[in-house]
Amino acid sequence: MSALKDKLKADLTVALKARDDVRLRTIRMALAAVNVEEVSGKEARELSDDEIIKVLTKEAKKRREAAEAFGNAGRAEQAQAELDEQAVLEAYLPAQLSDEELGRLVEEAIAESGADGPRAMGAVMKVLNPKVAGRAEGGRVAAAVRSKLSA
Repeated sequence: MSALKDKLKADLTVALKARDDVRLRTIRMALAAVNVEEVSGKEARELSDDEIIKVLTKEAKKRREAAEAFGNAGRAEQAQAELDEQAVLEAYLPAQLSDEELGRLVEEAIAESGADGPRAMGAVMKVLNPKVAGRAEGGRVAAAVRSKLSA
């Protein structure tokens, strides 16, 4: 079993004993999402830590989007609950890249791929995505690449 999944299960027990409802429901949801991913496909398999991070990143993004939707609908209580769950999930994710770090990685990827102009965005993204996996949201990465290539 992966170290991250072990940590999630151990933290689930701690949250259960501490009667921490937010952590409890969030970790249960995260483990359920991991289990669904493990049994999807043709045969069941054990996820690696990197694959679990991708699942948790996807779940955190869902929480962020739901919080925004609830906030726009004037449902502050539900929006806050989603933000609380997102905060719990982010504790298991690698630290996010700062704008400066992302900009530096984008410049390195552009140099590595030899790209020039917006038409070469796909080549840059191909080089860049493995380097930023789990540490920056895809839309943010694409925007940074687009701005560097059009400058």
